[in-house]
Amino acid sequence: MRRRPGSGRPAVMRGEQKISRWHLDRAAMIYLRQSTLMQVREHGESTARQYGLAGEAARLGWAPARIEVIDRDLGLSGRTATHREGFRELLGRVCAGEVGAVFGLEISRLARSNADLSRLLEVARLTDTLVIDADGIYDLADINDRLLLGLKSQMSEALCRYRHKASPMVPLKPSRTRSFTSAGS
Repeated sequence: MRRRPGSGRPAVMRGEQKISRWHLDRAAMIYLRQSTLMQVREHGESTARQYGLAGEAARLGWAPARIEVIDRDLGLSGRTATHREGFRELLGRVCAGEVGAVFGLEISRLARSNADLSRLLEVARLTDTLVIDADGIYDLADINDRLLLGLKSQMSEALCRYRHKASPMVPLKPSRTRSFTSAGS
């Protein structure tokens, strides 16, 4: 069984070996986002799962004092970062080299704008900041991780645009299992 270097704990998440003391000495930033206040009210499970990422950061080795949650953007659309103070704070802190890892349930959903997300990912690459979501731990200095996150980001943006166009097939709501129905049903 693979073990996390120096900890004796089993490596459970894909890519745990990418976390170094350098990352753990900086902040773990948990960024929460849901597009509308209605989603925040009606999908409490999602909000709770996002807050739960602080526990994952602790499990991965961050000291509680280094784990920070940014939840100011709950209920705000991710279409653009212009009005999202939390996203701008996150980007600024990553840019300043204060962040060891950015956590989100699905990194491609941190911003609906591929340009905003690409900017965050590029700054994360330049400052050796890891990006962590449910699928694993990404080191943007690794071309494979960069390609994978770039592809996920573009697919997320395309799906968002598809959902907002008039279509005979529209998703009922995002969920663990995608469910589609005819718009007329």
